[in-house]
Amino acid sequence: MGILVSKKKDLVSYSFSCFNFLLVLLLLVTLFLEGITLVSGLNYTKYRKVSKLRLNRIQNHVDQINKPHVFSIQSPDGDIINCVHKRKQPAFDHPLLKNHKIQKEPPEMPKGLKMKINEEKDGSSKNNKDGSKEIDWQMWHMNGTRCPKGTVPIRRSTVQDVLRAKSLYDFGRKPPRSLPLTNRIDAPDGVNGNGHEHAIAYTGSTSQEIYGAKATINVWDPSIEEINEFSLSQIWVLSGDFGGPGLNSIEAGWQVSPELYGDSRPRLFTYWTDPKFGNWWMNFGDNTNVGYWPAELFTNLASHATLVEWGGEVVNTRANGLHTSTQMGSGHFAEDGFGKASYFRNLEIVDSGNSLSPAQDILFLAEDPNCYDVQSSFDNDWGHHFYYGGPGLNPKCQ
Repeated sequence: MGILVSKKKDLVSYSFSCFNFLLVLLLLVTLFLEGITLVSGLNYTKYRKVSKLRLNRIQNHVDQINKPHVFSIQSPDGDIINCVHKRKQPAFDHPLLKNHKIQKEPPEMPKGLKMKINEEKDGSSKNNKDGSKEIDWQMWHMNGTRCPKGTVPIRRSTVQDVLRAKSLYDFGRKPPRSLPLTNRIDAPDGVNGNGHEHAIAYTGSTSQEIYGAKATINVWDPSIEEINEFSLSQIWVLSGDFGGPGLNSIEAGWQVSPELYGDSRPRLFTYWTDPKFGNWWMNFGDNTNVGYWPAELFTNLASHATLVEWGGEVVNTRANGLHTSTQMGSGHFAEDGFGKASYFRNLEIVDSGNSLSPAQDILFLAEDPNCYDVQSSFDNDWGHHFYYGGPGLNPKCQ
């Protein structure tokens, strides 16, 4: 599973070790490789006759995305990782970031985080319930090569990547209106008719000010029925009018997307829609800092968030007139529990006092529990947590 910056271009990354301060997006994706079989990538590109003019346009677009690199790393999964100077990364193509100065490190970390990081480094918080160890993992690290200081690793885009998308415009873009709470502020909507289905937990109060969110997620390799479907598990950090164009969203987690990546492997991904310094930072695994979203990119999220969601999402195209068999999470329903069902644990938020604390008043949504469901729980080790997911198509889900 790789850290990807190329498709969601406006996450500013850097190569030195640092973290965050007041406005924090803490994504603790400590990867549990339960259920993952490492196989060679499948070729999902549907080759069709393409005009020379269109190929030239696609090649020009790819050349613009793939910035000049110091050197490249061949990953065992077929990806090529370009090591690009931090000032040359695609994020700075955004007009709002032309004069942006990269933040090397924040002046303050959320209260309650340092202690937990130190405990994990001491080994006291690294064991799972079954005694196995948590690991931070990127496939392109397997040969021991790293990008040098002052550069950022970016997956190289190819013409084949673009050909899998519906159009050049759609390449790298998430389908619109995929947020589970888009249509109502006070409560989730029902099946929204756009093909996206969810099984999530979310903060119940829309009046609170939220400055970060955190969770630990286990990672699976759900099967995908159609090339233009995907399955993801992520954190949403949101603010704005859920019924209008002013909604700001930051999303981070893992996803399987044959259309986007050309294979069936889970990938770390980020996505955003269009005080101290006001940046939203992302932390991965055991205190690994991926980068931050500059405050210049946002309107409603420029100060704080009002809602956090944790959970899974799939696209159901009903290609054969039936519900998709694309799996969410591990493909097991929530009631199958530990070792089978996918989960989010230790749900936490950062409050206005810059303190990391357990999320309260959590609500749950499964738009069609016969296809994908969610089940909440609590204990001293995992705090607020939940199991979620499902197989999609089954006798009760048609």
